[in-house]
Amino acid sequence: MLSLTEENYLKAIYHLSDGGTKSVLTNELAEAMSTKAASVTDMIKKLSVKEVITYEKYYGVNVTTAGKTKALHVIRKHRLWETFLVQTLGFNWDEVHEVAEELEHIHSIRLIDKLDEFLGFPKADPHGDPIPDGKGKISTRPQVSLDQLGEGYQGIIIAVKDSDSNLLKYLDKIGAKPGRKIKVAGKEEYDESMEVHIGDKKFFISKEVSKNILVTQ
Repeated sequence: MLSLTEENYLKAIYHLSDGGTKSVLTNELAEAMSTKAASVTDMIKKLSVKEVITYEKYYGVNVTTAGKTKALHVIRKHRLWETFLVQTLGFNWDEVHEVAEELEHIHSIRLIDKLDEFLGFPKADPHGDPIPDGKGKISTRPQVSLDQLGEGYQGIIIAVKDSDSNLLKYLDKIGAKPGRKIKVAGKEEYDESMEVHIGDKKFFISKEVSKNILVTQ
């Protein structure tokens, strides 16, 4: 069994490695965890002993098969708790990340399976992120960030890339949430800001906002 801190590091490595497809340099991990390189080195040693990561000097770290399974289990718990907090307890989607960061370390598999059943086996959390099932499988959909698309695009918002609460509050304000239709009515060459239509309303959004909105291709 991994400690709370070990689970946080493992989850960070999984995300930074794009699900285990590439190695992560130690300085990248230190930046993501807001800590010093020496602390990262100590944690890498602990996780290597538990055989949930591999480490190769100059190339970095990656998750093992066992590590990927454990990371996905933590992610499953996090996203189910976010869903529960929004759907059942009435939290706003910009309030749930930090609370779910604490709840994701509960180790009872039976509790999480019951939670999944209670919620009706949701496929995605309130931010549109896919929820792994009990076996760690994820159903993904083709998606692209809105900033990559041009004038005339019409589609559905699938997810939001960043969990920053200020961004989520802004997206909530303009109605840019998963499941909503969005149309690109114009795009400025100068700063790549966009005029978008969400429902029957028109908004102008910056590139920083558009690159965090994931839509159907």
